[in-house]
Amino acid sequence: MTTLPIGRPLAGHALATTPRLRAPWHWTLAGGVLGLALTLLLFAPARWMAWAVEHASDGRLRLEAPQGTVWNGSAQPVLTGGDGSHDAAAWPSRVVWRLRPTIAEVTQDAGRPTLAPTLAPAFDLALSADCCTRAPLAITVSWTPGATHVALADGPVSHWPAGLLTGLGTPWNTLAPEGQLELRTQGLRLQWMQQRLRVSGRAELTVRDAATRLTPLRPVGSYRLTVEGGALPDLRLETLQGGLQLSGSGQWVGERLRFTGEARAQPGTEAALDNVLNIIGRRDGSRALITMG
Repeated sequence: MTTLPIGRPLAGHALATTPRLRAPWHWTLAGGVLGLALTLLLFAPARWMAWAVEHASDGRLRLEAPQGTVWNGSAQPVLTGGDGSHDAAAWPSRVVWRLRPTIAEVTQDAGRPTLAPTLAPAFDLALSADCCTRAPLAITVSWTPGATHVALADGPVSHWPAGLLTGLGTPWNTLAPEGQLELRTQGLRLQWMQQRLRVSGRAELTVRDAATRLTPLRPVGSYRLTVEGGALPDLRLETLQGGLQLSGSGQWVGERLRFTGEARAQPGTEAALDNVLNIIGRRDGSRALITMG
């Protein structure tokens, strides 16, 4: 009978224990990779947000001099005319954001709110700017198969300088608008699905004491643009007061806005507003016809 040396394991035992000795190193490596990924996620720099916004807007909105992280940051917003454009207009102050992942309750068709809601992955975004918001704008962006949903929480009216529009290029850079923009929303929900925009709720954009460098008449008037949700979202333009009378209506069909309207000068202001009417639309006698889409 052969006697095995005491303290020397069998070869089979050595092979059997090898995976047990290596397992902790595998877990250590996996933990290190996971920790690195979480660190990159939690401390992702704000410039990543700036890149995402510029990419999503086709270069029409840039976030310059970003600071902080993707989750808590600030930047200087700049509106532009897009790639190749030399027009740009910076906001009067920096914008501060707070981004958090969440779960949102959405309906697959924003134009039919009676449909049963579903739960979807989402992000809550709070935006504030000293120049323009009395309280942070609360926005929820969520996703369901084939659709993107954006919901704006009701809140105080926000105020924006009309001069920001000059950054978008033609025709705003020619008009060089002045005045105050007031935005109010009520239950506003947007949904992009299969290249179609669906809207529920209501949004009002009011322009107070609008002016332009094309005329010495100041102001030219005050106006209201209203968007009403539905199967075909409706848009209406009306004049609240002023020498330049604007009116019109339109609808979103798919991704395209179809709008028809007209601009007129009140009696006694025709000469002062002649250049403005030439820029706004196609002249038809004393009025200018506005068409889009």
